Amino acid sequence: MRVTNLVTLTIFMLFLIGCDEQPAEAPAPSQPQSMPVETIRLHMQGVELIEEMPGRTVAYRQSDVRPQVEGILVQRNFEEGAFVEEGEQLYLIDPDVYEANLEAARADASRLEAALDQASRTRKRYQGLLKNKSVSKEDYDSAVSAEAQAKAALAAAKAQVKQAEISLEYTQVKAPISGKIGASAFTEGALVTTNQTNSLATITQLDPIYVDVTQAGQSLLKLKQIIKAGKLQTVKNQGMPVSLIIDATGQTYSHVGRLEFSDVTVNETTGTVRLRAVFPNPEDELLPGMFVRGLVSQGLISNAFLIPQKAVMRRPDGTAYVFVVDSESKIVTKDITIEQSQGKDWIVTAGVNDQDVLVVNGLQRITPGMLVTPIPAQVNS
Repeated sequence: MRVTNLVTLTIFMLFLIGCDEQPAEAPAPSQPQSMPVETIRLHMQGVELIEEMPGRTVAYRQSDVRPQVEGILVQRNFEEGAFVEEGEQLYLIDPDVYEANLEAARADASRLEAALDQASRTRKRYQGLLKNKSVSKEDYDSAVSAEAQAKAALAAAKAQVKQAEISLEYTQVKAPISGKIGASAFTEGALVTTNQTNSLATITQLDPIYVDVTQAGQSLLKLKQIIKAGKLQTVKNQGMPVSLIIDATGQTYSHVGRLEFSDVTVNETTGTVRLRAVFPNPEDELLPGMFVRGLVSQGLISNAFLIPQKAVMRRPDGTAYVFVVDSESKIVTKDITIEQSQGKDWIVTAGVNDQDVLVVNGLQRITPGMLVTPIPAQVNS
């Protein structure tokens, strides 16, 4: 009986202990973890539209030195590759024949001048005699005609003198322009002629120098569309500054040029338009025929954004978009309109707003709607 009571008491006490225990609380759900991403804040600004165009250098002036009279070269008065001034004597063609021709022309002019003097005195004497009817009208008319013929003959003789003087002067072959002269194609003792095919030498003016760059016709059409849409503030092309990159070294040329003109037609073969700029070249660093790249300003795009190219992604259809962090620190996508590249950036004119927080690093780890922690990116990131 005691044993039964003891068992019953034990069971009752265990029941009371079980009733006093409270059920355990369920664990609280964990908060979603945010992904750290590097960002920059966008600022609306005016962006200068600069297009890089391939081109080549062209001599500002180039002149072939050619003889204008025939004869034997007796002197060469320059060093090949040297700088020569306009009007400087380069060659001397044997002048003896031309000096003799000049003396003969002058003598003939003197003879005809004397003949004119005699004809004038005869005409004046006949004029006085005609009043007294001492000479016939026919004789007087003959004297007038003789005087006129003498004047004409003297004028022709003076023209021959002038021509002989010019021919004699042409025996001194002078530099038509200032610049560097190349190799001489003829030496002393060579016979040169007026209409010969080969030039004696070539002079090239290097300072200043032209740079001809080419713009794709498609780019020009796109530029006109931007202007028509009112996105681009243009200025007069002529006189616009142009920078230059030398292809051989990849370095920027130290002097800035000015745009002089652009063609009004598109090359049918290449589909490009030529633009010509002029650059100072005091050190003769640029030589004709060098390949260069011109950075030509097309105008100013107002209300634009410079977005790093690495922050822009594209869909299979080619449309561009970016990731932006909204006010709730969540990722949203925005489609953007790109006008063109500028260095490592894209020039964007639509799709984003001023002060947007743009994701520039960590793009592969995020998706739209994801919670992120924006971290300001380093300037050189």
